[in-house]
Amino acid sequence: MRILVTGARGFIGKNLIAELKNRKYNDIYEYDVDTDLSELDRFTKDCDFVFHLAGVNRPENEDEFMTGNFGFTDILLKSLKDNGNKAPVLITSSIQAELDNPYGRSKRAGEELMFAYSSETGSPVFVYRLQNVFGKWCRPNYNSAVATFCNNIAAGLPIKVNDASVVMKLVYIDDVVSEFIAAMEGRANLTGKYGAIPTVHTTTLGRIVEIITSFKEKRKKLLLPDLADELERKLYSTYLSYLPVDDLAYPLKMNMDERGSFTEFIKTPDRGQVSVNISHPGITKGNHWHHSKNEKFLVVRGRGCISFRKYGTDEVVDYHVNGDELTVVDIPTGYTHCITNEGDEDMVTVMWANEAFNPDRPDTFYEPVRR
Repeated sequence: MRILVTGARGFIGKNLIAELKNRKYNDIYEYDVDTDLSELDRFTKDCDFVFHLAGVNRPENEDEFMTGNFGFTDILLKSLKDNGNKAPVLITSSIQAELDNPYGRSKRAGEELMFAYSSETGSPVFVYRLQNVFGKWCRPNYNSAVATFCNNIAAGLPIKVNDASVVMKLVYIDDVVSEFIAAMEGRANLTGKYGAIPTVHTTTLGRIVEIITSFKEKRKKLLLPDLADELERKLYSTYLSYLPVDDLAYPLKMNMDERGSFTEFIKTPDRGQVSVNISHPGITKGNHWHHSKNEKFLVVRGRGCISFRKYGTDEVVDYHVNGDELTVVDIPTGYTHCITNEGDEDMVTVMWANEAFNPDRPDTFYEPVRR
């Protein structure tokens, strides 16, 4: 399939082309603002589908709205007609097409041109009135508040919120791209004569700022956001893409003693904590038990023995593990347990606990495994 994408280097175009290539659609005609217009005639001769994403959002004067959003659409459709090409065309419009402002009128005019073209030629058209699209590679300080907030908060720059109570409808770039490709493949999600992105997130501007701001603070405390919340998960992925390249790494506090070290890596509000434990040769750590806290141990380097004894009994059970044969060992409640380095090098163990450590309620009680 030969696919024409206008606005190829824009936010949506860049994400769409990347995913098309991921899905092995490699015959893509890329058209952008600096592409020679003669190329459009060549592309429209044999393309099998058109993603018309080109448009004007912030021109220097209002007349450019109509020129960019209506005028170029007219040029594109005439080129398809002149070449006798009835390939389906998908166009990105905006919810502002419902409004009586220069941008909205230009988008609505482009929509009407598309529907008229379809009636005249019989070519399928898909018109998507997009809400606020957010995600990686979106240009900050341009037409996305989310991009601006992510960029500025990540970089420690000020942000401006005029009215935190403003309700916003958001669509995530991956959802947009998936729907566009589904439309190309004959599975468009239609609501009346318009295409629709199946997942729309509704929230306030203030809530968006609150969530994005929290990412910066949680990183300092090793906390991950609530990834069960779909909007928060997508905002977090977006935020990370705006981190300055010299701020991608951050140090961890290694709690060191003569036995080795223990380092907290990740904490979550509802999925527990991940830590890294390093034990020197011959060292035993643990010899304690928990009422409710449970853990998983994974030795990733070296070799050792994880030993258990059920509280109030005498039988000891040993699990010999090593970094060459990765094996997860569950640490159940009510069992005193310890881990011993049986090798001649440092043993590295990844440890997960079902709850982040709470010094006010550690739920950890000393009890030797072997008495």
